[in-house]
Amino acid sequence: MQALYLWDVQTIAQPINTCLMKLRLLAVLYFVFLSLAAVAQEKLLQSGPMLGYSDMREVKLWVQTKEPAKVKIKYWDKTEPGKVYTTAEVKTASANAHATHLIADKVEPGKKYSYELYINNKKVKRSYPLEFQTQELWQHRKDAPDFSFAVGSCFYVNDTPYDRPGKPYGSTDFGILTTIHQKKPDFMLWIGDNTYLREPDWNTKTGIQYRYTHTRSVPELQPLLASVHNYAIWDDHDYGPNNSDRSFWEKDLTLEAFKTFWANPNYIFEDEGITGTFQWNDVQFFMTDDRWFKSPNTRQDNKAYLGENQLNWLIDALHASNATFKVICVGGQVLNPAAEKENYSNHPEERQKLLDAIRKANIKGVIFMDGDRHFTELNKLDREGTYPLYDFTISPLTAGVSNPRDEPNTLRVPGTLVREHNFGLINVTGPATDRRFIVTIYGVQGNEIWKKELKASELK
Repeated sequence: MQALYLWDVQTIAQPINTCLMKLRLLAVLYFVFLSLAAVAQEKLLQSGPMLGYSDMREVKLWVQTKEPAKVKIKYWDKTEPGKVYTTAEVKTASANAHATHLIADKVEPGKKYSYELYINNKKVKRSYPLEFQTQELWQHRKDAPDFSFAVGSCFYVNDTPYDRPGKPYGSTDFGILTTIHQKKPDFMLWIGDNTYLREPDWNTKTGIQYRYTHTRSVPELQPLLASVHNYAIWDDHDYGPNNSDRSFWEKDLTLEAFKTFWANPNYIFEDEGITGTFQWNDVQFFMTDDRWFKSPNTRQDNKAYLGENQLNWLIDALHASNATFKVICVGGQVLNPAAEKENYSNHPEERQKLLDAIRKANIKGVIFMDGDRHFTELNKLDREGTYPLYDFTISPLTAGVSNPRDEPNTLRVPGTLVREHNFGLINVTGPATDRRFIVTIYGVQGNEIWKKELKASELK
């Protein structure tokens, strides 16, 4: 009887063991399938995800795929990881270079969120954190929170088949992007020449989209895009040919590309340029367009730089602003008195109109920021009876470095000329009674080159 019992147990156990082995095999195959599916979706990702604007109740994100695909973002408050929200799903299309914007609209002020990207309903794994933030509701409650932002311009990415022969114009080292990311700014301000259109590019939508895609796909750029909010203006090279102006024949196409590849919160003039504005805590940024309305350099009549409509909007917006600091972002230099290259000094009447309007209305806290020149410097304009104006030129990130040599700039602050790849990091800090705007210029490796601190009390 005992032998028969053991035989029965073995007889029963054998098919159970076989079944368990099959289940284990199926489980392994299932996880292999999931892993392969995730890898397949990662291969569909061209660039991004990128964080665009951040506000109290809404954040915009951006992503680009290599072919048509369904994309969405899942996100959650870091303090409530079990409560997950999902953006609307969007299918990317070739008409927009397979790039699209996604809106996270289930957010609350002053929160930090983690997020995941899904392509065709499969999560895309990234080796770096994916996180964004919303701006804090501080008004009528407390002093404005401290924050920091990075600034850079002139981001040239070599592309040998289409570059000029000879020594590459751009840096082959993109470590500066990693350095910026490591500084953990709240957002990045791209102030022009954020990509460089070449001769094969600017006459067609195909060429323009190719150039934007090529620049945006730099591997070292991806972590910065994914966890730092990004705002941008353009200058001549991402608008059209070198020194291009209002006569550029394909500016509608480059405008379309700009709006496709960046995620600014607004555009003041419908279908006319990239002018806009945004506020981060107690600082307002005026994002101007120095190309769309600009006259040709050789034209002496009907001259324009920002143009009448844009300039009037800017002056109105400065009047209306109650920000502690008012940062006017322009593609080219504003205060440099030398009428070199495409400085605003080449348009003295229009430039003076802006400076006179700031003085007449006693607009407080005005600061200029610009790029273009392929060197960094600080210009200071002393004004009798009122506070001085400062113009921070910050350039280049990776493009070739220039030397102003014998340029008769009498306003340059001694010791601020930088002729190497660099970026700016601005810290806005302190209570309302002692608010400060601190600009630090860093080299590629994060070495401090110079620092300038402006007090709100000194800009009144």
